[in-house]
Amino acid sequence: MAVKVSVVIPVYNPGEYIEDCIASLLRQSLPDDEYEAIFVNDGSTDGTPARLDALAAEHPHMQVIHQEPSGWSGKPRNVGIAAAKGEFVMFVDNDDWLGDEALERMYAYGVENEADVILGKMAGKGRPVPLALFRTNQPRMSVRNSGLIGSLTPHKMFRKEFLDRHDLRFKEGRRRLEDHVFVAEAYLLASNVAVLSDYLCYYHIKREDASNAGFQRFDPVGYFKNLREALDVVDRHTEPGSVRDMLHRRWLRNEMVERLRGQRLLNLPEDYRAELFTEIRAVVDERFGPGVVGGMSPIQQAVVQLIVADKLPELIELAECEAQMRPVGRLESLDWEGGKLKAGFTAEYTYEDKPLAFRREDDGDRLETFTALGADVAFALDRNSVDLVVRERDSAAEFYQPVELTRVREENEDGSFRFFLRVRATIDPETGANGAPLSSSIWDVFLRVNIAAWTKTARLGSLHPDSVTDSRRGALTGEPRRLVLPYWTDGPGNLSLDVDQATSKFTKDVQAITPKDVTIEDGRIELPLRIAVSGTEAVQVRFTSPGGGTPVEADATLAEGAESAVLSAALPSAALAGRRVRIELGLPSAKRGAPRWTVLPVALAVTADGTATVTTTAAVNAAGKGSKPAPRKRSLLRRVAGRIKRTLVK
Repeated sequence: MAVKVSVVIPVYNPGEYIEDCIASLLRQSLPDDEYEAIFVNDGSTDGTPARLDALAAEHPHMQVIHQEPSGWSGKPRNVGIAAAKGEFVMFVDNDDWLGDEALERMYAYGVENEADVILGKMAGKGRPVPLALFRTNQPRMSVRNSGLIGSLTPHKMFRKEFLDRHDLRFKEGRRRLEDHVFVAEAYLLASNVAVLSDYLCYYHIKREDASNAGFQRFDPVGYFKNLREALDVVDRHTEPGSVRDMLHRRWLRNEMVERLRGQRLLNLPEDYRAELFTEIRAVVDERFGPGVVGGMSPIQQAVVQLIVADKLPELIELAECEAQMRPVGRLESLDWEGGKLKAGFTAEYTYEDKPLAFRREDDGDRLETFTALGADVAFALDRNSVDLVVRERDSAAEFYQPVELTRVREENEDGSFRFFLRVRATIDPETGANGAPLSSSIWDVFLRVNIAAWTKTARLGSLHPDSVTDSRRGALTGEPRRLVLPYWTDGPGNLSLDVDQATSKFTKDVQAITPKDVTIEDGRIELPLRIAVSGTEAVQVRFTSPGGGTPVEADATLAEGAESAVLSAALPSAALAGRRVRIELGLPSAKRGAPRWTVLPVALAVTADGTATVTTTAAVNAAGKGSKPAPRKRSLLRRVAGRIKRTLVK
């Protein structure tokens, strides 16, 4: 069988971090004879070489190449390309890992769309990834008219023939941005680039010890020398004009302007800050004209103006101001409609914990805080927006949810105005993962607030009225059914989703039920549950005795009530006669394929003639403990005799 994909992994002293990478490669859904993994050991001095040799000996489709240390990832990747037998080459870092179906899906998508480069959806654990690029599948893209230039890491799949035809290889030696040079040129030469967004393919990981190469402080002189090489690649393949300006803008914005803003600048030591500013200013003077700067946001343009004017002190003052800007989301409503969770909220920025104050001017809206600093920046507030994103806590997979928003200007007494967004978001648990169901897990809710000059992330839910807490409840969704429960996180009180009872939050929620809430009438038991129901849901109840005895199960229903759902079940009085029993609720679980049982805080005491009265589970448990026979205690004489006997046997 011809090899479809060669996975190239440069390796240098990863220690235990390589294990997740190895495990993910061994789990690939692509048959073993259709892909190969090539680990290029770049002079590791830990136990990794022996680990890889053992791996290769056990798995024929895994191989390892040992070489003297080259100092960076470029040469190992080139060695891997040369050894690759696959139709496509996929680059993976030794501390990252792949989704189980990543190679199969990316390969099929690339072949289907005749792509030279394929990007698979990424998740960043402690590392930024280009989330907006992966909103939807995009089978045909070009770097000249899309946001591709925002993704320049090498963690992509490339057609091997395409790399060989253009002699595309990484720059070697100890250097920075070798991936920018390689990927930018690949984009510019590719006949087609395909973006696969409906499956999470690549997990980009920050080590707990923060020893990833990209997190180490760089030498500004060398770094910006390497950055110029990336700009040179763009210049070789484009004509002067809007396309070149757009591509250049990526490096000006991400590698220069954003390094000199807010807390990111303030966290740098003073001497390093000055050195970085000097090198950035040199590149700005050399390479970027008005067309590059003109396409940036107003505040980014203001930063460039300060760079060109050689005003580092003023830039620091602006950074101190920006560091006080905070995105804030205030949850106003939370309810279920047709199996979808609807969240109403507002989003804005604050400065020193107060809403930003804008003033209208003829050429735009100005921020009073910046005006006081002498920064002449006008904002176009009519284009501002917010995104709501759900992030799986374990994997860091993120998915955008649909929102509807209204831009609001609220007048202040002094003639200024507060600007905020009023938003209605929809979270559909069955389509929220790019058309697929949200997996059984914990999903945290985030906002990306884009107002004026800032796009920052905030949690949603810690600021909300009591009415939102009162209306919070779960719902059964999907087929097979499962419970989706919005809840507040411990401590901060932010909004998260428990999908399919991944936490014990539902158990805590039902503790509010008291014996007064329970009714027994006409042989049926009914009690309220904080679950949103439309129509009737089939569930189960189980009656168990703490001291033993056969559990008794019964079919039950959840029906829509005035304020809460009503749990209703026929009471099997004859089977429970003479027993004190706990009541357990069995909600369907898609992950388990069987009910997930939750002990309710209310219980039953049933007389011999079948008459049931409501009590508490705590009382039944206490009575059950009291009814158990006390453990027999051996007499002192017998214990001593036993010790003597064991001693003689020895």
